[in-house]
Amino acid sequence: MKNSDIQRIEHMKVYCEDVIDAIKTYGNDFAIFQSNVHYRNSVAMSIQQIGEFVGGLSIDFRGAHPMLWEPMKGMRNIIAHAYHTANRKTIWATAINDIPPLLKFCEDILAQEETKDKE
Repeated sequence: MKNSDIQRIEHMKVYCEDVIDAIKTYGNDFAIFQSNVHYRNSVAMSIQQIGEFVGGLSIDFRGAHPMLWEPMKGMRNIIAHAYHTANRKTIWATAINDIPPLLKFCEDILAQEETKDKE
């Protein structure tokens, strides 16, 4: 049975992939993001879900894997509670700059876990 941190990382990976897929589908262009409500909502919802899963990671896991956990949770709170006033440039920058390395992190953690399971 997988521990809850690994389960959360699996979910985070899926939402990272969703953001990247949205960018591939709609285009890597802020003007398109800015003008297309479906694009914005798709990306924002995925980022919100990532923040939700970050909030459930154990203190031990977060301590063992230093990342920008608090800003991720903060983005979740902005999107969940003040989406209509959220800065679109900040959401876009998160999608473009932060999601790809987070996806890589998730993939690496899951690969390490798979290697442990085989031992």
